[in-house]
Amino acid sequence: MDLSTSLCLGVAKIGGILREINIKSDMPTVDDAIRRITYNIKNAAAFGVSAIKFIHGYGSSGKGGAIRTEARKYLDRQKAHGYIKDYIIGEDFSIFDEATRSAFTVCDSLRRDKDIERHNNGITIVIL
Repeated sequence: MDLSTSLCLGVAKIGGILREINIKSDMPTVDDAIRRITYNIKNAAAFGVSAIKFIHGYGSSGKGGAIRTEARKYLDRQKAHGYIKDYIIGEDFSIFDEATRSAFTVCDSLRRDKDIERHNNGITIVIL
């Protein structure tokens, strides 16, 4: 595990790991970014990961916006097929959001994440 991985102790005694993945760091194509998301979702269980925070950017360079849009469409399909439990867009990552509060029971570390209440549209959190 790398330094961006932190242990989660769930409220309902559900353990897990929150992992942060920066998929925009080298400005990949949209297809490459989706492949990275897919890889991390598919391999998360092997490492006990229960939530993944993807940093995809918000589009100031023109590429991040396309990645954000396509990533969220992709996650909609993954949720519909039951491959992920849910996802929280950064704009909604707040204690006042029902999906966020539900995610706390899976990964309590999300309560202390630096992006909570920041309405950061450059991130998306996937709940596995």
